[in-house]
Amino acid sequence: MKFSNRLNRFGDEVFAALNERKMQLLAEGRTIYNLSIGTPDFETPAHIKQALIDAAAVQDNWKYSLRDLPELLQAVCDYYADRFGVTITPDQVMSVNGSQEGIGHLGMVLCDEGDTVLLPDPGYPVFTAGALMAGAQPWYYPLAPEKDFLPDFDAIPDEVADRAKYMVVGLPANPVGSVAKPGFYEELVAFAKAHDLLIVHDNAYSDIIFDGFEGRSFFNTPGAADIGVEFFSLSKSFNVTGARISFLVGRPDVVAALKKLRSQIDFGMFLPVQYAAIAALTGPRESVKTQCADYQARRDALCGGLRAIGWDVPNNHGSMFVWAKLPGGRTDSMAFCMELMEKAGVICTPGASFGPRGEGYVRFALVLPPERIAEAVASIGKSGLVTG
Repeated sequence: MKFSNRLNRFGDEVFAALNERKMQLLAEGRTIYNLSIGTPDFETPAHIKQALIDAAAVQDNWKYSLRDLPELLQAVCDYYADRFGVTITPDQVMSVNGSQEGIGHLGMVLCDEGDTVLLPDPGYPVFTAGALMAGAQPWYYPLAPEKDFLPDFDAIPDEVADRAKYMVVGLPANPVGSVAKPGFYEELVAFAKAHDLLIVHDNAYSDIIFDGFEGRSFFNTPGAADIGVEFFSLSKSFNVTGARISFLVGRPDVVAALKKLRSQIDFGMFLPVQYAAIAALTGPRESVKTQCADYQARRDALCGGLRAIGWDVPNNHGSMFVWAKLPGGRTDSMAFCMELMEKAGVICTPGASFGPRGEGYVRFALVLPPERIAEAVASIGKSGLVTG
């Protein structure tokens, strides 16, 4: 059977080879430190679990939901007012089955075949996948270390920006761990207005931010509501990644367009999950702040530990990821990841999977406690890969 040429737009799944070798090493009795995939290992708050359990006991909640519950939409609005100081209304909110699904489909309602989309490089792979599924042409703007891995507007030619339909920005950034500095969002809004661009802001990590930086919404910036939407996720803040609870927030016309597309392919978020989301949004948030401090301790253990063994890895300032340039002048990130797993039992993600500028780097996920990270660092030191 000949499959669609559309599949040729996508590369092979990078985690497949890593996972296969990981399983072989585990079968051999090797100790493995898996710092590859960003799935939190922290406990999901009890009140969120209980809300899902209670809702699942109600038979009517096992039917198609067909819509977002009004109380869920209001809970998002109230959360934005309390957490970010931003006023939004229910017509500016819709649920998506994880930001990945939402970003993957949004391009289909914004773009026609051949349209241009501005994407970060390095950037999270679904940014590119969403554009390609829409038949759009990605134009990659650089995230460079000399610019603190922030978008460089001067690097985007005016003629490219003028023809682009939308621009994806995610801060704190996956994979590079950069955060917005004062004045950045104001510059972003001005750039979007000058070129008639829609900004799509990925706001998955606003609660995982360190060193005195503040996790904000894009809509804290004057004028942002006119030119942008934001994907807001509960996954990392409340450790509910498997439940796929995220929201598209912002311009009502964009929200309505994605709702129209979704109605053709989906019957809505499972009602017990909606009730769990309401519990997260309206319940206590002390664990979120405590967890942020725990992530910073992990960051310090990894970055400080690697620097101590001779691998110059700067601190990330946000997200649950650390972005590290390959040591010893190496340039092949996939080869290094395989060698690191073989010699040290440490699994990370090759930077090449995040775009052309990602080659020469690896990404570590902060998904082990500090003491286990210290063990992983010690194993890397013994492997000789840093100094060899």
